[in-house]
Amino acid sequence: MPVVPVPTKMTFFEFLTPLVASGQKTITIRDSSESHYQPGTIVEVFALETDVKVCDIVILAVEPLAFADINEFHATQESLPLDELKQLIHKVYPDQPRLFMISFSLVEA
Repeated sequence: MPVVPVPTKMTFFEFLTPLVASGQKTITIRDSSESHYQPGTIVEVFALETDVKVCDIVILAVEPLAFADINEFHATQESLPLDELKQLIHKVYPDQPRLFMISFSLVEA
């Protein structure tokens, strides 16, 4: 089985980057292709659309999460209303019942 390198970069939609940079957004929900982040590593955050660096975060945990289990807790951590979060996840990862919750915290500059 090929060894997947530990990622050192993470992208977010531009409208979400202020939430990450302010420390309000403390999780992200991704599919298995983006589940290789390692707890304890520092990751650079970039805006998806512009590839502009926003800040650094430290990965706290990577945990499996079923789409059906996304609830108000996740919405609060994502700093988004639950219905908006579920719509966004479904749009980005259609028909993906198995996802991953990546917890992180802002690295103060």
